[in-house]
Amino acid sequence: NNFFYFKISFVRNCWFFCLKIVFLLNKNYFRRILFMKILIAEAVHPILKSMLETDGHSVDFQPNISNTLFEQSASEFDGLVIRSKFKISREFLDVNKHLKFIARLGAGMENIDTEYAENLGITCLNSPEGNRDAVGEHTLGMLLVLMHNMRIADAQIRAGKWERNQNRGYEIDGKTIGIIGYGNMGTAFAQRLCGFGARVLAYDKYKTNYGDAYAQDASLDEIFEHADVLSVHVPLTLETEYMIDSQFLNKFKKNIYLLNAARGKVVKTDDLVAALESGKVLGAGLDVLEYEESHFDKLSFDELPPAFQYLQKSDNVILTPHIAGRTHESEQKLARVLAEKIVSLG
Repeated sequence: NNFFYFKISFVRNCWFFCLKIVFLLNKNYFRRILFMKILIAEAVHPILKSMLETDGHSVDFQPNISNTLFEQSASEFDGLVIRSKFKISREFLDVNKHLKFIARLGAGMENIDTEYAENLGITCLNSPEGNRDAVGEHTLGMLLVLMHNMRIADAQIRAGKWERNQNRGYEIDGKTIGIIGYGNMGTAFAQRLCGFGARVLAYDKYKTNYGDAYAQDASLDEIFEHADVLSVHVPLTLETEYMIDSQFLNKFKKNIYLLNAARGKVVKTDDLVAALESGKVLGAGLDVLEYEESHFDKLSFDELPPAFQYLQKSDNVILTPHIAGRTHESEQKLARVLAEKIVSLG
């Protein structure tokens, strides 16, 4: 019996030894199967690289890589992490079919041909959960500034004027807020309206039964009929490009406040200016503009049309430089959420 158990133990140890030798001789091969080589091609919070490396992946951090070098070196990696600088087109994907994933730090995916990528078996990831709180707060902030005349009052005091009656504002209490797009951002805005006493109606074309404790699901017609405020939280697609135009705005029964912290080209600026001039739009809070460059980091002020110049001079328009989702906290949360999604692919 002892000899029999000795033989079993000996054979087992031999198998383990052989497997260890095979692994050591082919560790690079096994590593390629189990772990990925990932290129981070834009500036991100360091926690993203740290979490991926902790999970065993090889990470090349090149935040200043050029478009040319990015396209040339993509074939060396299993996954790509980008923001808005690079366009992932069908042509790019055709020569990089080997990719396991493309991850965008942020919410919008308009710079990636996601449908074509996924048809090739390439997983597309984003991280809207990371900056939804920031967007919700910023959108609410713009609404409060507009309805309580804070921008005008602040400018008047700085100019030596003390106007109280002229700056009497309006309360959110009792108003109806319409939200178009009830995903991460729309929901975050609705959550922050709790406690203000508003009725919140949400419309989302691609969802059903999405009403919750913060908003009731509604049709577009119900929003046109009842809304005092419209907040837009939709991605930029062929369907939503210039969705908010004169025809759309004139369907509202009331004069409204308009908020846009989604994408600039969702709103046709010329038509918004016409609505501001007519009083159909009482005020607008715009964190995004249709004139932004595709990477969102620049606006050529010398080349902007009269419609933008009107917005610049208007007392009832709030303008911010695409910063609704850009807080110190969200930068880390965006990176953490995206890292968790990449790690989960394994």
